Amino acid sequence: MGTVLEGLESSFAERVRRRLSEGVVVWFTTVRRDGTSQPNPVWFVWDGADEILIYSRAEANRVAHVKQRPRVSLNLDGNSRGGDIVALTGTATILPGRPLAHENPDYVAKYASAAARIAGSVAVFPAEHTAVLRFTIEKIRGQ
Repeated sequence: MGTVLEGLESSFAERVRRRLSEGVVVWFTTVRRDGTSQPNPVWFVWDGADEILIYSRAEANRVAHVKQRPRVSLNLDGNSRGGDIVALTGTATILPGRPLAHENPDYVAKYASAAARIAGSVAVFPAEHTAVLRFTIEKIRGQ
């Protein structure tokens, strides 16, 4: 089975791959019970295909939102001039028993220095971010 990216025009697909590989923050948008969108900047790791992992505080509202309304979106920042837009829609699930952030080599490689700067060490960060969310890409759009 192919990935969602395989169905895109090649230059756009390549730009999406680059942005998902190199991006540091993505806007993860869930929906509150009253229907209000709740965008939050989060760190993420893309698997190179159709899944993105996000580590979150278990008590964060986004985790409760995902449990109640798993249809979410991820948006990468544009270029401040209305271009380089990438918006992903799909479904988020909570993955119990998954390795924590410091046990994910791709996550550690990407965020070790930032986690150390924010939390004191890469090992402290996962203690506070124990919910593992998997976002499955279903549609990609942008310009």
